[in-house]
Amino acid sequence: MKIAAVTVTYNSSGVIEGFLDSMLPQTHADFLLYIVDNTSSDNTLERVSRYSDPRLRVIANQTNVGFAEATNQGIRAALAEGCDAVLFVNNDTEFGPLLIEKLVTGLDEFLCDMTAPKILYYDRQQTIWSAGGGFNSLKGYAGFHFGLDELDVGQFDEPRLVEHAPACCLLVRKQVFERIGLMDPRYFVYLDDTDFCYRASRAGSKIAYLPGATLFHKASALTGGPESKFSVRFRTRNQVYFMLKNLGFWRGLFYLPAFELYQLIKLISRKIDLPGFALRQKAFVEGFRVWIESTRH
Repeated sequence: MKIAAVTVTYNSSGVIEGFLDSMLPQTHADFLLYIVDNTSSDNTLERVSRYSDPRLRVIANQTNVGFAEATNQGIRAALAEGCDAVLFVNNDTEFGPLLIEKLVTGLDEFLCDMTAPKILYYDRQQTIWSAGGGFNSLKGYAGFHFGLDELDVGQFDEPRLVEHAPACCLLVRKQVFERIGLMDPRYFVYLDDTDFCYRASRAGSKIAYLPGATLFHKASALTGGPESKFSVRFRTRNQVYFMLKNLGFWRGLFYLPAFELYQLIKLISRKIDLPGFALRQKAFVEGFRVWIESTRH
């Protein structure tokens, strides 16, 4: 099976070499690696150029088109070169040489369309970041990770089918793209993978979580952490857009007021401050605008 690994770089010079040193020695050697760069201002591409492996493909964007659209660029190039499956993989990760082999074997073993590994924190390698995931219907079908921040003591060591898995590392058969299309570029960053998995699940695609495959993630190394203004803005904006897009306006009339009430409770309980609340309100409106714009095309 010919695999295309697609990774999106943006000022990734601090992590890219560890990633490449993990990727290039893979035992499943029949792969191409697409590095899609979103106008890095550091020396990411210079570091990449030090590697002469013929399987490397670099797409250097002149503007930052966002994570979702950059991923789409890699997918399109991969399908044009005849790849059978695409591996979404973050470059702020490191992993052993058997990762791709185990993910590929799992596709046939579990008769599924997608496979995902157990993901552990890079700096806390006994702590889980993701053991697959699902959708929380009480929170507008927001995606969640099983085992998040739990000590790994074997509680997620059984392979199983899951509804959702993060695009930090997710192997996808090409038939899934033929069935549901690519990533939605309107997300720009965050929740694009949740949207992709939700659409795939509704179309009947299956995801297998494979704990025998492991990967270490330098979580939020490139985006400033989950409480940065950048992260708060796009996570809030995109959750609103996700609900309106996938649940519809009328169901959104139930979920969106509940979402707003939750933000107000966080303010009252001082979990967020007034500027943080204001940022979330601005992003909430922005999410509505993104959805309205999407309905015009």
